[in-house]
Amino acid sequence: MTEAPAQASGEGGSKSDREPDPAHAAGPGSENGHDPEHGRDAGGGRNGGNGAGNGDGGGDGPDDARSGGASRSPGAALFAAGREILLVLAIALGLSLLIKTFLVQAFFIPSVSMENTLLIGDRVLVSKLTPGPFELKHGDIVVFADSGKWLPPSDHQSEGAIRDGIRSGLMFVGLLPADSDEHLIKRVIGLPGDKVACCDAQGRVTVNGKAIDEPYLYPGDVPSSQPFSITVPAGRLWVMGDHRSDSADSRSHPDSFGGTIPLSDVVGKAFVKVWPLDRIGTLPDPSYAKTVP
Repeated sequence: MTEAPAQASGEGGSKSDREPDPAHAAGPGSENGHDPEHGRDAGGGRNGGNGAGNGDGGGDGPDDARSGGASRSPGAALFAAGREILLVLAIALGLSLLIKTFLVQAFFIPSVSMENTLLIGDRVLVSKLTPGPFELKHGDIVVFADSGKWLPPSDHQSEGAIRDGIRSGLMFVGLLPADSDEHLIKRVIGLPGDKVACCDAQGRVTVNGKAIDEPYLYPGDVPSSQPFSITVPAGRLWVMGDHRSDSADSRSHPDSFGGTIPLSDVVGKAFVKVWPLDRIGTLPDPSYAKTVP
């Protein structure tokens, strides 16, 4: 807090400050060269006789008040510091929750179905702006809710009520990546209205009659060991894992809308790997994303 500058004395004072006291002007003080201005004490008042004595009274002024207010007890200082820390934590948690809810969420990869693009233990960031402001494209990797019950029952072991509660809370606000007990991650092969089939003469998957090249497939895997042909219903997607020989994807669930998933189940598009450090990198779009009719 800035202090207001002290008013200057002398010529900046009022007329009564500049004019001599008539009682002194005619008296012996005037003849002896007494300057009435010098009779002013530190507080700005006029000293009738003993200026120095009255000047000592300034010790009870603003300087002492400021020095007394500056000294706080250790308990008060500790309380103030704790309040600041709690405020910063509350702001950080609020921002993290907003980011996780509307922009980006982290997910943990628990299975081999997307190898070698994604390995068990990888952490990925998922953009919640796709679908939404940004359109889904062929070849996008998406996380989606398991409304079709594709996943087997979870065998997650409890670590105790307190630790489970802390873990759930940190996942809720986005400070820990969400596990995939209720979500899956696959690659979008067919968009609504597409005709997806396998296989052509070279054993490739076709979308709307055009064969797609899939360099991300797990080494040694073929695009599909089982034939299929489907026109994707409106509002749904055909998805497949990159590890085709070990992925229970749309091919494995023909009784549920031909194996397609609801577009509304999509949480977002995975766009970058963030853990472990030696696997940090983007998840680029395949070449056919721009060429499929």
